[in-house]
Amino acid sequence: MEDKERNTIEIDEELSSQAKEYTDIGQFTIKLEEVIQTTCTEICKPPNTQVKGKTIPWWTESLKIMRKRTNALRRRYQRTTNNQELRENRKNQYTEVKKEYQAAIKREKIRPWKQYCTATSPNNPWNEIHKLADNKTRSKQIITKMRKPDGTKAEIMTETLQFIMDQLIQEDKHKEDTPYHRTIRDQTKQPLYKMDDKKFTKEEVKQVIESLQPKKTPGPNGITNEIIKMVFKEIPKQ
Repeated sequence: MEDKERNTIEIDEELSSQAKEYTDIGQFTIKLEEVIQTTCTEICKPPNTQVKGKTIPWWTESLKIMRKRTNALRRRYQRTTNNQELRENRKNQYTEVKKEYQAAIKREKIRPWKQYCTATSPNNPWNEIHKLADNKTRSKQIITKMRKPDGTKAEIMTETLQFIMDQLIQEDKHKEDTPYHRTIRDQTKQPLYKMDDKKFTKEEVKQVIESLQPKKTPGPNGITNEIIKMVFKEIPKQ
C-alpha cells in the first residue's frame, strides 16, 4: 500500500514538473488526455460477450423440429439404394416435408413484420421512415411563386429561396449600427486569451472538478466525470 502511494506521489511530482516546463500548456493537456484514454482502454476492457454463431430473431422451436425431421427424411431417402420403389416413395415424402418446412420459414419471416405493422401507433416516428423506404409518401405541393416588393413573382424555386433568405437574414451594414451593436462588434474582435490573463488557481480548478455531476455522458474523448475526479484525487499537482 505504501509503495503504491509513493509511486502515485512520484508520478504526480513528475507530471507537475513537466507541466511547468511546457511552454504550450494546450499540447501538454492533449498528451495527458491521450494517456488517460489509453489507461482506461487497457484497464477497463469490456468483457467478451460475443455470441457464437448468428442469431435469427424469427427462428422458433417448431422450425427447429421441422428442420430435424426434414434432414432425417433426406438422409433416409439418400441411404435407400437397393429398393428403387422404396427410394421413390421416401423421396416423395421428403419433398413434401421440405416444401412444408420452406413455407413455414417464409411465414415466420413475415409474421414479425405484420405484428409490428398492426401494433404500431400512428405517432410512431419510424412509420415515416418505412414509408420513405417503400416510396409511399405523398408528394406535397411546393409553392414556387412568391410576390416580391416590386410586384413581380418568383418563377423558380431558387429565386423563391433567395428572396426568403434575403428577408430573414438582413445585410450587415456597419453604418446602421447602434452604440450597443458597435460595442458587440468591437468585443468580437478582441482575442479570447491575453498574455496578462490571470491563471486559474488550484482551488478554482478543484471547485470546478468537485462540482462535476456523475453519471453524465462523456464528451468526444470518452473521459467521464468520475475518471476526471479520480485522476485529480490521485495526482492533484498535475
